Amino acid sequence: MPTSAGRTRGRSPREAHAAIERFLKASRQPALLEPGEDHYVLEPGSYVIEWTGERLSINVWDKTRNLSRRVIGVHQEKPGRLELIIEKFMKREGQMYLLDLARPGLAGFSLRERRLSLREEFRRMLARELPEWKIAELSTEQDLEHSLSRVYPRALLRKGQSAQAALATSPDAAEGALTYGLIWLDYLRRREPKLTLEGLALFLPVEQARTTCLRLRWLHPDSARWLPYVYSEEGFVEPVDMRDYGNLDTRIEPAPDPAAMLSNRVVEWTERLARLPEVERIPRAGGAVSLRVRGLEFARAQGDVMHFGLAQRTAADERSLPEIEELARELVRLRSARGSSMYRLQPESWLESQIRSHLEQVDAALLPSPVYGQVPAFAGGERGVLDLLAVERTGRLVVLELKASEDIHLPLQALDYWLRVQWHLERGEFSGRGYFPGIEIRNEPPRLLLIAPALDFHPTTEMILRYFSPQIQVERIGLGVEWRSNLKVVFRALGAHNVDASFRPDPDSDSTGQSRQGA
Repeated sequence: MPTSAGRTRGRSPREAHAAIERFLKASRQPALLEPGEDHYVLEPGSYVIEWTGERLSINVWDKTRNLSRRVIGVHQEKPGRLELIIEKFMKREGQMYLLDLARPGLAGFSLRERRLSLREEFRRMLARELPEWKIAELSTEQDLEHSLSRVYPRALLRKGQSAQAALATSPDAAEGALTYGLIWLDYLRRREPKLTLEGLALFLPVEQARTTCLRLRWLHPDSARWLPYVYSEEGFVEPVDMRDYGNLDTRIEPAPDPAAMLSNRVVEWTERLARLPEVERIPRAGGAVSLRVRGLEFARAQGDVMHFGLAQRTAADERSLPEIEELARELVRLRSARGSSMYRLQPESWLESQIRSHLEQVDAALLPSPVYGQVPAFAGGERGVLDLLAVERTGRLVVLELKASEDIHLPLQALDYWLRVQWHLERGEFSGRGYFPGIEIRNEPPRLLLIAPALDFHPTTEMILRYFSPQIQVERIGLGVEWRSNLKVVFRALGAHNVDASFRPDPDSDSTGQSRQGA
């Protein structure tokens, strides 16, 4: 319940949903802000608030970006401002804000003060932990041209002609720290050619350091000296031994076998629905089957039950099948209408659908089936990208990371998934859990494919990939702008190579100058 100061703490998604509706009804210019990112304006047709079972999520997009977050509660509610509790990567809690930009002064609320406070604490940590280095520069100024964020205080440390880059992060933006740390290190190396930039010091909240330290273990040891530190609210700071972060919070469930786990009547229902045009039947973990139209799920079957619907799900029976079929046909129509909200909804899921249907066109070395999604499983949270696991005809595993819009964090999000696949591969767990039956899986590091529309790879992607371990074979695959209706590979780039330098057109597609320009 609200207090006299207007504060609330509601730990249920239902309470959060009610608070969101109150906020939208009372706001003249609503916007959504996630720390570390630019805000989204919440206009009709640019967002969807939906239920999937007991999970509440907000999906929002603009011309160049999209964001999907699971909402689990309310932290604070005030006039013109709503602070939501969201579930992030590895089931950690984070914050997301709804703001009424029409209220003077609310758009920034206290972010500026929090950034300044972190900057000064960062100054004290540097002086205490690296006293032999002089702080030559310390800033939180934004530089859009060079992708330098105001969210992360950054410093240049000097000792004669030697230098170190350094960066700190607050708890609510820790997942992006390494991305912006690499950007800062590389920027300084280009800006200060007379200095020897030895490496990067990262100051991380102790509760949020795990993801960054796991990633650091898979960066090229010769490209820089990596110096992670952890700090706490109580004031302690200490260096990190990355060997303490060798174990992963990851698991592999047995390979999905819906035919063995669905009842006969539910099998008949899924087969009937799968015969409709554009309907896909995708096995999921735990023996479930997802029924989708161009990636958008409209029904899910598990055991002896099927639930259907979009915003809310209803249990199905024999009499429901005509209604479910009509829902599928309507989705086919709406997903074809460019101006409809359904056309823009869940673009990554649509991209996954296209990749599954054209896997050999994406990479001729891949077997078209089986292809598995979200294996291995993360410890909860929304990652913002979709993962597929496929296999070459030679038995080598291939990780596919899909993103339908520009994302500065794509390379390191892909690394999160790749290193988990590598972990389970080293332990021989894929064959043992029934994946890729009849195929002898090679004990060789998986390939990693980053797949996105050609114009939507962030300009820093090539640079970040230069810092990856040479054990990770990466390829960027750029798709034509009309990928929803006509999936076409317009460029392939190996590792951190420049697109033009490593341009390799698909042999079955147009390799004219127009494709090169599109890349």
